[in-house]
Amino acid sequence: MTLAAVAIVLVAVPFATLLFEVLAKGPLTRLDTRIANRLNDVVYRSPAAVRILEIISWMGKPVSLWIVGAIAAGYVWWRGRHRLAAFLVVTPVVGGLIDTAVKILVNRPRPHVDHPIATAAGKSFPSGHSMSSTITYGALLLVFLPAFRRRWRPYVVAATVVLVLAIGCSRLLLGVHFLSDVIGGFVLGLAWLAAAVAAFETWREEEGRRRTDPLSEGVEPEAGPALRDDAPVS
Repeated sequence: MTLAAVAIVLVAVPFATLLFEVLAKGPLTRLDTRIANRLNDVVYRSPAAVRILEIISWMGKPVSLWIVGAIAAGYVWWRGRHRLAAFLVVTPVVGGLIDTAVKILVNRPRPHVDHPIATAAGKSFPSGHSMSSTITYGALLLVFLPAFRRRWRPYVVAATVVLVLAIGCSRLLLGVHFLSDVIGGFVLGLAWLAAAVAAFETWREEEGRRRTDPLSEGVEPEAGPALRDDAPVS
């Protein structure tokens, strides 16, 4: 219930605020344009910086996320954790459908900066890279966290957060998204991920399993030995 409430609050307050500003072309949209052009002025002069940003951005491309997610889901399924494999497949797929639906609804054009660096197809709000990276890498984190020893888990969480933030920032610096697009992608991605975890937790409780603390022990702590290859394949 707590996770479901968090998901509702994330959608109802910050995301709804961003959505209203974008649809109404409020003050935030004018700030968005200024920020996009200033960041573009900083980055376009440095080919090395652009190349690094393109590499980071590539890690959030749909094809990259599909490959990583498919490999992870296949491994988890092979290790006999079919419930976790379903979580790794369903969560990003439904998240992608939500992102597409919101993009169509809002229909926001991409930024037009003074010195274009990169191009992107589709509409701008919310950032698909930001949202999909939040959902996919977040789901991977919550599934594989039990495989790490407790002293390493805070570092794994921190590394995942840094990666997702870097992907979102790369889209902003490359000039293919506004700041509100990137923030909106993060917020909506977190909302859907929280809702998916809440559904997974309900599934566990219906089977008589204990409640978990997903951020410290993952969505299925019992899977740790299997994911570490400490147990035979089921």
